[in-house]
Amino acid sequence: MAVKFLTAKEAAELVPDNATLASNGFLGGGFAEELVVELENRFLASGKPRDLTLEFSAAPGGGTEHGFNHLAHEGLVKKVFGAHFGVAPKLYQMILDNKIIAYDLPMGVMASLFREMGAKRPGIISNVGIGTFIDPRLEGGKMNEKTKPEKDYIKLINVKDKDYLFFEAIPVDYAFIGATYADEKGNISIEKEVSRLDSLAIAQACKANGGKVIVQVHDVVKSGDLDPMKVELASTLVDYVVVASDDKYRKQTVATQYNPGLSGEHRMPAGSVAPQPLTAKKIIGRRGAMELRNGSIVNLGVGIPEYVSLVAIEEGIINGCTMTVEDGIFGGGPQSGLDFGSSLNPESMIPMPDMLNFYDGGGLNQCFLGFAELDGSGNVNVSKFGPVLPGCGGFIDISQNTKEVYFCGTFTAAGLKIEAKDGELHILQEGKVDKICKAVEQISFSAKTAISNGDTVLYITERAVFKLTDKGIELIEIAPGVDLEKDVLAHMPIRPIISKNLKKMDARIFTDEKMGLKQ
Repeated sequence: MAVKFLTAKEAAELVPDNATLASNGFLGGGFAEELVVELENRFLASGKPRDLTLEFSAAPGGGTEHGFNHLAHEGLVKKVFGAHFGVAPKLYQMILDNKIIAYDLPMGVMASLFREMGAKRPGIISNVGIGTFIDPRLEGGKMNEKTKPEKDYIKLINVKDKDYLFFEAIPVDYAFIGATYADEKGNISIEKEVSRLDSLAIAQACKANGGKVIVQVHDVVKSGDLDPMKVELASTLVDYVVVASDDKYRKQTVATQYNPGLSGEHRMPAGSVAPQPLTAKKIIGRRGAMELRNGSIVNLGVGIPEYVSLVAIEEGIINGCTMTVEDGIFGGGPQSGLDFGSSLNPESMIPMPDMLNFYDGGGLNQCFLGFAELDGSGNVNVSKFGPVLPGCGGFIDISQNTKEVYFCGTFTAAGLKIEAKDGELHILQEGKVDKICKAVEQISFSAKTAISNGDTVLYITERAVFKLTDKGIELIEIAPGVDLEKDVLAHMPIRPIISKNLKKMDARIFTDEKMGLKQ
């Protein structure tokens, strides 16, 4: 069948009740924003379509008015299978309010599942998630009370006396994909996108199930005009093409209209990075940067771990490592905020399922990730805490299969004020929330699994550094100027192991001058 060209409104009319809709998109990158806007408009005007199931491996959203926030209407969505919900707060509020059924899957599992469905395989077998809330012996990825009575989607199996998880295929009826150009025949290129994502895997999964693939592009060019090496989707994988009606639907990311340095089309000046003030976040970033090794392949999580990169740039050691982003990027400077998921001047871009397979296979040497909660056993929670439901994203893929894991976060939260000068740290005001607890609300990182894997795990805060042991977390460093009892142990409901060789954190961390990490 020849590819048809439609408006976004016409394309939105195609989606029926009870359809399973898959989408690519990492925040705003590669996302077909106008298609979901028109799907929302159709529902608000007519009440149709109803009871959709959403599938996504990354995180389409950003703020409250982008991505899958548009689909957060009771009756429009019935069920979701996704990795990360935090950038679509309207959608995750529906999960918290028990309005929809929700399963959380690791990003690599979801991306690879699309690829397996493209070959009509029954699902995927993976060790990713063992010992975490994904494991059916714990929560089975069920994210609210409404989901608990539903089928156990994730199954525990044993292969050669080793436990694995089986994730069943979820057939795709419709796919929304964002891209750059279509030619008149319907071939699709992505040269202005910030990553390759899982566009090909989603399209193949949809077509293998007899579904319809709808691609939103910036513009149409003549047949034969596209470089075949830049064509991500052959026309045989595409049913409909929609040309974006406005530049606001042609943005590279939520924050950036267009920067050729993010798409790798041109090398752009990186500019100088102004030294960051000596905050708690920078202190943590400095201690983390001291762990970077020349030649390491590294992943940095969002938030405080980004300061590891900023410090590495400031200290002149960033080029000694290869930074990666889970959506498929090697090299360059990973971007933050609403540009997260892109990298300035990347060296290579591969499909997201392949990058996450690289992670799952132990390809990373080091990772630096955040934490919302840490318990005495060394378990970490980032996926569900109080009224916040980010989901696991790529966190489990990254943390479970990397041999050196560094969790970076403040010791307390909500109001913490510190002062660092002359090589010492002083706590001026404690945060209202102690982040170290008796038991995490949800296990996103399993200390037991890490110990069995022989991983090295450190927990870095502005005032103390802990190490994972088979007996729990061990305090191995304390900041100069900090009182052990008053500033550390008093804010821990459990008593950690205290190293017999308890050290002071390097005093250089707590001065305004560069630390001199460059050898």
